[in-house]
Amino acid sequence: MTNPEFPDFDTMTPADFENYLPDFFANGDGHVSTDPRLLKNNPDCAALVRDLETIAEHAKSLFAPAEPSDAVWSNIQSKLKQGQTEEDPR
Repeated sequence: MTNPEFPDFDTMTPADFENYLPDFFANGDGHVSTDPRLLKNNPDCAALVRDLETIAEHAKSLFAPAEPSDAVWSNIQSKLKQGQTEEDPR
């Protein structure tokens, strides 16, 4: 994180940290807790970041698309074929 708009990591206060936290997540890789410069002087901020990262990881899994099994696709294909032959008895 080399953005000049951010405060100095070594002198950052908890208030600075809270103010810039959304930017840290937006500009980072989603794992702010891996940047030792950011968290070394404030264990409370480190704990908050770890909690937020855990929540974010679990939230992603809630929206992961579920791919139907091969059996479901086969069943759909079979039903579609049945519907075609019932409508068009050639």
